[in-house]
Amino acid sequence: MTYIKLFLIIIHTIIGSVISAVFSLIDRSFRLFFWWSKVWSGGILLFSGIKLKVSGLENFDHSGTYIFVSNHSSQYDIPAVQYAAPVRVSIIYKKELHKIPLFGWQLALSPYISIDRSKPEDAFRSIEKAKKLMSSRNISVHLFAEGTRSKTGEIQPFKRGAFYLAARAGFPIIPVTISGASKILPKGTFKIKRGSIYIHFDKPVIPKADLNKKDEIELMQSVRDTVISNVKE
Repeated sequence: MTYIKLFLIIIHTIIGSVISAVFSLIDRSFRLFFWWSKVWSGGILLFSGIKLKVSGLENFDHSGTYIFVSNHSSQYDIPAVQYAAPVRVSIIYKKELHKIPLFGWQLALSPYISIDRSKPEDAFRSIEKAKKLMSSRNISVHLFAEGTRSKTGEIQPFKRGAFYLAARAGFPIIPVTISGASKILPKGTFKIKRGSIYIHFDKPVIPKADLNKKDEIELMQSVRDTVISNVKE
């Protein structure tokens, strides 16, 4: 059964990558891209036998622009977040993904933001790009604050990138908790298990003006504590 799931997911992703690239080329407002991202994500969840359960949507205005900050433990976090978010969300991803034929190429054309983790100066450029995207296009940004997927499913220490962005962009942060994804597809495996992914959107946190480094660290810890408090066992 796992092989059938993988086959369907691969075919769906190949076709989806081509459609995504075309939409990004013909529609630079990216409305078609974001619509298709939900279709693709819904297909991935369906073929994998995953139920998505979302809570907390009443906690924020769906016409606003936000910095979503979440934990990260599985490849399924991305389609789950894309499908669940009620607003257009750009995801920050590692630049190495550009090497993947079709899938990586469509990412390069998309409004998603690449980051070269080996070059600190590139990280700052990516943050500036995110800030511009949010201000000019009303597109929110989602960051996986741990920087990489957790091997155990436990929430690792957060990195400062999201909070550096928050300090300079002036948009509210929404803590997002993703539960259950690590049991479906843990890091380092290809065996997909049926199950449910729970996503909880907490209330927006408004960063105070002129955050210094100490303020950013305190904000980071506070958001991490909120994410942890909403984990479903």
